Amino acid sequence: MEQVKKTVKKRKKKNLLSKPLITLVVAVAILMLFNQLQINSVTAMMSSMGGSTSNSIRLGLKNLDDINVVELKSTAHTIAAVFPVENIQTAEDAMAMLFPTGTPDYGAELGVSFDTPIESLATLAKMYRGLKAEVQENNPEGWQRFMNLASKPVGISCEYCCGLQAIGIDKNGNSACGCQHNPALLTTALYLSAYTDYTDGEILQEVMKWKTLFFPKDMIELGTSLAGGDTSALKDLPGMVGGC
Repeated sequence: MEQVKKTVKKRKKKNLLSKPLITLVVAVAILMLFNQLQINSVTAMMSSMGGSTSNSIRLGLKNLDDINVVELKSTAHTIAAVFPVENIQTAEDAMAMLFPTGTPDYGAELGVSFDTPIESLATLAKMYRGLKAEVQENNPEGWQRFMNLASKPVGISCEYCCGLQAIGIDKNGNSACGCQHNPALLTTALYLSAYTDYTDGEILQEVMKWKTLFFPKDMIELGTSLAGGDTSALKDLPGMVGGC
């Protein structure tokens, strides 16, 4: 009997300290550290710019009432339509204009903030399927508005991590990619289309803010290139925030 007890104890220890479990814990810890370093990198760069950029550039003020979505054929077209890129002279200007901070006015309702990108990414991504079913059933007009917007090549997609182009849905409105970034961007567009009075231009501007938060280097580089500015500061930006 004593020998049986010893054997059971050994088995319990083996189960608790198995190599696969240790490997998984280490991998998760490394991923969390990597994501935090990415966030810190972007946050530090934004803080270092201080007040060197004018408020109009930082806020990205532009009339968004009369944007013709049909004319937008790429993410670059959308950025130029919803942000005053003519004010961009350097990569720092582009960061001040495109990179969002704080909490948007719909943030409390969705439980998200620009200041917590990893957590917000996960929250928005998990929300898409349920939100999609809810809007389709209870708000067909809002669903059609979303489909009209998201089915055009306006950049509501994860094109910088998974090889999609500027459209992130299929003909039925399903996410065209299984990563988190794509459904997170779709959730933003769908919620604003169905439950707010945001114009199409305002919706696209919010999506571009989240897209910049998720893909800092690519989006800032794109914004800078639209104005022919200096891209030397891009080397310090992470390519992607959050796992794909």
